[in-house]
Amino acid sequence: MEQHGHHHDAEDHGEHAHHGHGHTHGIVDPSIATTDRGLWALKWSFVGLMVTAAIQVVVVVLSGSVGLLADTIHNFADAATAIPLGIAFWLARRGRSRRFTYGLGRVEDFAGILIILTILASALVAGYESITRLIHPEPVGLLWAVMVASVVGFAGNEAVAVFRIRVGKQISSAALIADGYHARVDGWTSLAVFVGAVGVWAGYPLADPIVGLVISAAILVIVWQSARSILLRMLDGVESETLDEIAHAAGHVARVEEVTDVQARWIGHRLHADVSVTVPAGLSVAEGHDIARDVRHQLLHHLPHLGGVMVHIDPNGQGGAHHHRVGPHSHDHLPLHSHE
Repeated sequence: MEQHGHHHDAEDHGEHAHHGHGHTHGIVDPSIATTDRGLWALKWSFVGLMVTAAIQVVVVVLSGSVGLLADTIHNFADAATAIPLGIAFWLARRGRSRRFTYGLGRVEDFAGILIILTILASALVAGYESITRLIHPEPVGLLWAVMVASVVGFAGNEAVAVFRIRVGKQISSAALIADGYHARVDGWTSLAVFVGAVGVWAGYPLADPIVGLVISAAILVIVWQSARSILLRMLDGVESETLDEIAHAAGHVARVEEVTDVQARWIGHRLHADVSVTVPAGLSVAEGHDIARDVRHQLLHHLPHLGGVMVHIDPNGQGGAHHHRVGPHSHDHLPLHSHE
């Protein structure tokens, strides 16, 4: 008798014991825990960038440096990217509903697109300002203050970048990682202001715009890398290593004879998987359910960002999606048809 469609959601189940050792999964909803950590990272990185930009504003007013002004604007823009991503994390905390049965985690990917567009705008603005400065050089006063402010800008952005990227990798948020790289790009822009100021001090007024053009090109590289990561998730792409890990974990469960199909996709920073396994024929529904539960258990141990899991149980000899196809047939006066 075929058994399939045992659904186990990693976000819904609470405490359970497993073969003599007691531990729990799901007492605290992992999606809530990770989004809270994301919000925490955004909050403190926002504060750090605002303090950095405020210090630079003072130097801009005193020196009249257009380059530093552009860098300060970038820092304010970088701090502002925390707003759409924070909204996305807040919406994800609401969980699933009758209308949004998978929750609102996908909003995080849309926030990632906004971040990518912001990074792209930064590259275009930096490039435009650099070209303008090449054509129309302008004197800069208080070079020492500009240098100090640029170092402050670099240090503040790099600290925020390390913080966001680290937390983003911990909770597997592509959008937060992209936002971290955006902060790193702005740090490079700040460093470019420092190099340009040194060049101006040494008697080479065109050093500032030349360095700005180099940084603009580097920003475009970051745009491509971040956009590829975000778009991969929006198109339900997943790394092959993740699929291999799912198949490996499920295949080591007792009485699982073969893992025939594995599908997975990211919804925000939570992974959702569908796994088909074959088991000995003749098992009862209860035994099939126990195997599905054990498969889910193993997946939870191997994939820390796992959300929902759908485990399909098939008897030996009938595993794989092709065994579920309905061949050509007719009924209710309908023409001959089939279901794939």
